[in-house]
Amino acid sequence: MVRLYTNELNIGYGERLIVKDLSVNIPDKQITTIIGANGCGKSTLLKAITRIISQQSGTVFLDGKNISKENTKVLAKKMAILPQTPESASGLTVGELVSYGRFPHQNGFGRLTKKDYEVIHWALEVTGTQEYKYRLVDSLSGGQRQRVWIAMALAQETEIIFLDEPTTYLDMAHQLEVLELLQKLNVEQGRTIVMVLHDLNQAARFADYIIALKDGEIVKVGNCEEVINHNVLKKVFQIDAEIGRDPRTNKPMCMTYNLLKGEHKNEKAIDTIPAAISVGY
Repeated sequence: MVRLYTNELNIGYGERLIVKDLSVNIPDKQITTIIGANGCGKSTLLKAITRIISQQSGTVFLDGKNISKENTKVLAKKMAILPQTPESASGLTVGELVSYGRFPHQNGFGRLTKKDYEVIHWALEVTGTQEYKYRLVDSLSGGQRQRVWIAMALAQETEIIFLDEPTTYLDMAHQLEVLELLQKLNVEQGRTIVMVLHDLNQAARFADYIIALKDGEIVKVGNCEEVINHNVLKKVFQIDAEIGRDPRTNKPMCMTYNLLKGEHKNEKAIDTIPAAISVGY
């Protein structure tokens, strides 16, 4: 089933076209990951799908309706977005920021209900930020702030959650915690998750569906077996990748890779990069 899809989407800034004639389906109740080199249009696509920016032409459809014509509050009950660089929360406590996620569900005077407080408490608990509830967001570390912003997105209690590089600023353990949380929301609650990730092995491990972009165009879409392979990664990243198997999940795994000769400005500076380092920074 597909509730969300784009049709011939063109997105740009001024005269520069970033995403070109892009038509793609986002599978419902699955985890979709968008991968690609830096500047290929991943974040731009995410912003257009969530109506943060306008497209030059083409349409984004949700439940058969053009989202550009949808009421903002109605749309906010269906999809939440965590941008790559969230806006400043200067002067706000963690609890106050997370409560903003309840805005689409509020009526009348905008007072928080018992239900609102329950959802806020749940969002703080599952992201491990409950202990920061009364602290100023400005006083937290980068990783702590990232988890608080994720809590706000979860408090919005939408059917679809978009995240632009949700593991930014997080150490390895917290990266895994966030991705496992999103996977749990998908499996247990049927939430549709759409996220941009730089780490190919995380994409392969957690995504049901992967969209690989290059220069604003789709190179390949499909499951991890179809996308995380030598030929696709060569086209998308200009690398010669060795693909193995994750011994715990049996998913494809980028073991190591070389830069293709003559196709990268710094090919002499870096020969082989361990798989633990993300592609696309």
